[in-house]
Amino acid sequence: QVQLVESGGGSVQAGGSLRLSCEVSGYTYSNNCMGWFRQAPGKEREGVAAIKSDGSASYTDSVKGRFTISKDNAKNTLYLEMSSLKPEDTAMYYCAAIFFVIPYRLGCLVPTYNYWGQGTQVTVSS
Repeated sequence: QVQLVESGGGSVQAGGSLRLSCEVSGYTYSNNCMGWFRQAPGKEREGVAAIKSDGSASYTDSVKGRFTISKDNAKNTLYLEMSSLKPEDTAMYYCAAIFFVIPYRLGCLVPTYNYWGQGTQVTVSS
């Protein structure tokens, strides 16, 4: 069973920075996508950033240049560095993963993820 546990959320003022972490445990395949998603109250969940097992990353337009996704394979940990935060970044942030038998060809914001963490709240005040 795959488990994902997020940490690092909190409250910051606009323009500030936060780093989210997601520790992954359990049996995993080497071909995978791991991503960060967020959901604000009254809004649909959206993909924020995702990274493929080959290291290629995808970002939604609203966070490009401000957020950076990375992973430490030795620690089985996924990160999201967030800077220049805006009030509209306020949301519950979720870590997610999906595993493939063969290498995945598309960007990692495309697939429907099937493993999810419990979420960590990020609140940005103006």
